[in-house]
Amino acid sequence: MEEPAGPRPVNRFQPPVIDRWGVEDLRNYIAELREEIARAEREIAKREASKAAADLFFKRPG
Repeated sequence: MEEPAGPRPVNRFQPPVIDRWGVEDLRNYIAELREEIARAEREIAKREASKAAADLFFKRPG
């Protein structure tokens, strides 16, 4: 799922009110959060790999 390009919203995450959710709803919510964390971690890894490759490519002998 690609997100639209453009400026990021100022307040990206607003936790829902979970006081009245059932146990299964809470478990599903946790699973969704874990998936989102994994997606963010994959993006971090891609960016770090790109930076490392660029650093290696542009490194001057010395």
